[in-house]
Amino acid sequence: QVQVVESGGGLVQSGGSLRLSCTVSGSIFSTNAMGWYRQAPGKQRELVASIRNGPTTNYTDSVKGRFTISRDNAKNTVYLQMNGLKSEDTAVYYCAARTTRYGRWDYWGQGTQVTVSS
Repeated sequence: QVQVVESGGGLVQSGGSLRLSCTVSGSIFSTNAMGWYRQAPGKQRELVASIRNGPTTNYTDSVKGRFTISRDNAKNTVYLQMNGLKSEDTAVYYCAARTTRYGRWDYWGQGTQVTVSS
């Protein structure tokens, strides 16, 4: 069984920062790709950032220059440093992981709420 546990969400003022963490543990040797999705009320879930072994990173345009994704392979942990937060970043953030470089995400976290007040 695989567990995906996120932490670090909360309430922050516009312009502030938060750091999300996500650890994958259990019956899994290693992950190849990890990523962060978010879903705001009434909107579809979107991929915010992802990181693959290499490392190779990708960001959605709206967070480029403000968010940074990184990982600690030894700990099977991925981080999302979010700076310059805006009210439109308010959403539930979900961690995802997979054992392959491309393809479907195999494992998901339960989500952590990020609320940015203006």
